[in-house]
Formats: sequence, C-alpha cells, structure tokens
Amino acid sequence: MAKSATHPIRNWGDYNKALKRRGSITFWFDDDSLEQWHACVPTGKRGRPYLYADIAIQCLLLIKSVFHLDFRKLEGFAASLVKLMNVAINIPSYTQMCRRQKSLAVDLSHVPCQGPIHVLVDSTGLKVFGEGEWKVRQHGYSKRRTWRKLHLGVDEASGEIVAMELSTNDVSDGEVLPDLLDQIEETISDISADGAYDQKGCYEALDARSAQANIPPRRDAILQKHGNCKGPPLTRDENIRAIKKKGRKRWKQDVGYHRRSLAETAMFRFKTLFSDTLSNRLFDHQLTEAVIKCQAMNKMTQLGMPQYDLT
Repeated sequence: MAKSATHPIRNWGDYNKALKRRGSITFWFDDDSLEQWHACVPTGKRGRPYLYADIAIQCLLLIKSVFHLDFRKLEGFAASLVKLMNVAINIPSYTQMCRRQKSLAVDLSHVPCQGPIHVLVDSTGLKVFGEGEWKVRQHGYSKRRTWRKLHLGVDEASGEIVAMELSTNDVSDGEVLPDLLDQIEETISDISADGAYDQKGCYEALDARSAQANIPPRRDAILQKHGNCKGPPLTRDENIRAIKKKGRKRWKQDVGYHRRSLAETAMFRFKTLFSDTLSNRLFDHQLTEAVIKCQAMNKMTQLGMPQYDLT
C-alpha cells in the first residue's frame, strides 16, 4: 500500500502549492539576482574585473540544474526569459558560465536553527561516466566506470542539508565526517550514521563537538576502556554495553537510530530531482555542480514539505 494511503498528508494544500512553486521561474530568477547582476567583481589578477556578479552565475546554474539544461540551452533559455521579462541585463555566454563555475563560492542557504540539532549523515555515489547499472547487472563490466561520492549531513527536524562534501570514490565515509562537522555552526546534540562511521577519528570529532554518537558498533566490537580504567567512559564503549544488555534492536529504538533513514530519503530526493550523474568532467566543476544542486534542494525544502499523520 502506498505511504500516502497508510499515513495521510496533513498539510496537502500547502504542500501542493509548494510543489507548484518549485517550477516557477520567478522563484529561481528573483529580484535580488537582477539588481546585482552586473556588479563588477575583482578577480585578484591583472586585467578587468568580471562583468557578471557571482550571484548571476549562481542563479543561472540553479536554473540549469533544476530544469536539466546543458550550457548552450541554458544561454538560450535565459536570453528568452530576459526578453520576455523586459529587463536590462545581459546573459553571459555558455563558455563564461562554464569557466566561472570552477571558482564559484556557493552557500547551502539552509535556515539556521535556534537550538541543538540532530544531524543524519550518509553518502551516495554519483556517476561521472561509464556503463549503466542494468548493463553491469546483465553482462558485467567491459569498460571503465568512474563516480564520485556525495556526503551529506541532514537536519533531522527540517530535512535541510546542513553540510556536504564531494570526494573521489576511494575516500571512506569516516574520513569525511570531521569536514562535515566543521561546516555546521549550530550546536549538535546527536549524530546518527551507519556502521561505516564506526572509526576512532569519527568518535574523536564528535567528542570535540560534545555530540552523542548514534553509530552501531561492529558485531565483534570489544571494549577499549573497562570499568576500572581512569577517565570518562568512551561513547563507543557505552554503546557496546547497552547493546549487550538489551540487544541491538532495542538500542536502536532507544537512541532513535531509525531516524537515520531520513538521510537515505534525502539521497533519494536528490537523485529524483537531479539524476544520479554529474554532467561536468573536472572535479572542481563537479564540486560546484553538487553544491548548487544541494542548495536548490534546500530551497525546495524551505517552500514546504509533507507532514504525515502517523497515528
């Protein structure tokens, strides 16, 4: 049975309006972008400054991601919008947009929270080039495949992305967690992540932020500090003791570990909205592309999300 039938949406009217507004060009092409469009930006190098402000390039890249356009189509699409809107701005060429994408600084634009937040962490793969999943399942590998790993930190309460990193496929999830935490300015109460983050460096980074680590230890995990050792007990050891006492399933229920599935929901939303591939070939460009898509998803989330009746 579909989820909407099992758990009806309480705010369908508002959510329906939010879904329609996601496709509104005026939402993505706002007045602030138009006012600052031609602000001269010093490059720090010899020569004249940029003709277009960063916000102009960022606005166009948002439209590119949301409406699945390549750079040439984006230039034509934006030029037609400017003509219909009758505004006195110029559109940069597709080569300018591509070059500026490399060094563009983009903020995730999430709404700051007042109190401590519960962060859900997970990663997923984004393909750069290579064979599709169906061909690999049916016939195996025959060509080189390359992908990147997108690491996300999601606010459990709002569903917004509060931290993101893009890495090559040989970087483990645990290596990236300290970098994700550095991006979060709010106080963190809990971090929920899967067993891939059961690493010493992850626990040290969480202890430095005084955050509770809801990370399931490996089934053969052993205690590092026993009861007669000096100093405060380690979070991982406390989790191991709790699991031995009441079982892994009950421990997950007590710490709310199953809320971590909302991070997987965010991954699903990302791939549904923007596909599971990256269109750029250079890593710096891919990083900007990923941040732009995360920013766009945050803007959609801020418009409105469904609220389910779980009773």
